Amino acid sequence: MRKRAAARQTDVLSVLNACDKPMTAYQILEQLQTREPDIAPPTVYRTLSALTDQGRAHRLESIKAFVPCRCSHLESVPVLAICEDCGSVEEHDGSELLPKLTALTDQSAFRADRHIVEIHGQCEACSA
Repeated sequence: MRKRAAARQTDVLSVLNACDKPMTAYQILEQLQTREPDIAPPTVYRTLSALTDQGRAHRLESIKAFVPCRCSHLESVPVLAICEDCGSVEEHDGSELLPKLTALTDQSAFRADRHIVEIHGQCEACSA
């Protein structure tokens, strides 16, 4: 029997929340297959797409991986600091960036559908 979308989203978020590092869609798929062997990649991709559209997960474009959203971003910009050494991701509230980003894109009449900022470097533990 097929799971409903809400139940599938809960399953995927549970996998993401249980991991302290970003996960690729195939890593999420592998975790889900331990309980549900017949789950297919398109199901995971559709679920991740829905979760990112809802703001409940973030896709890290630069590393093609996902993390759960840990903040509210209704009128904000998620700023994700990605450690190049250990892979940890810290999420920050970039509310003060939204007016500046909007002003930049307004200059060329570009209409942004979503905002996300990724910063790569080293976390405190790795730079010590």
